[in-house]
Amino acid sequence: MSNLTRLLQKIKDNPVMYLEKPSITCLDFFLNGYLGAPIYLGLDREYSGIEGFQDWMQQREKIKVSNSWSEIILFDSRSERSAFYRFFELFEEFIKLKDSSKNQEGKEQYSATEENSRFSNFDIYDEILKGIKKRPGMFLGTRSITKLDMFLRGYSLGRKEVGVPPTEPEREFEGFQSWVQEKYGINSGQSWSKIILFYSVDEYEALQKFFELFEEYLNRNKSLEIDENSG
Repeated sequence: MSNLTRLLQKIKDNPVMYLEKPSITCLDFFLNGYLGAPIYLGLDREYSGIEGFQDWMQQREKIKVSNSWSEIILFDSRSERSAFYRFFELFEEFIKLKDSSKNQEGKEQYSATEENSRFSNFDIYDEILKGIKKRPGMFLGTRSITKLDMFLRGYSLGRKEVGVPPTEPEREFEGFQSWVQEKYGINSGQSWSKIILFYSVDEYEALQKFFELFEEYLNRNKSLEIDENSG
């Protein structure tokens, strides 16, 4: 059983733990981050388990436009929730057909080489967030703080699973959650994205506000470091 298969089963059994809710869109962007982590880190990815699913979905539904597999499933579903559970039925069907033609089990492998191991220092909060801030549609499809949150969660788990420790900026980001809670006076366990969205008009404004708050958070930490060094 591949890492992806095990992860998908865990998400299916407990979607709230990973995605906060059963949502096909959240799942899509979580997987984007998770499966993209080895690529961003410069690791060789021979097989992830989801290759071909996009093409298979388009052929199955006879769709020629470039909609993502999540959008295709959502189009024929009643809600984000029903589309979420429909995905697992379709993915199981896809895997069975794939395995019947060629057994791919056990071919998932990530490996670092001397040439690309330098990418283990890849900082997603610097390189990717800058890109999302400039061209959010290119990375997220639509301006959405929820999609950003899911992408970062998936990336964090993917990086952990390939055994690459987080960079200093990534460890620093762990404090963003408590900082947002303190700033808005929220004591509940809501995620930073939900808190920011609650105090915004919509996902679009919330994403813009995230970058403002994140910059404020980083500047605050820099000010604290200066105070500590001067003291």
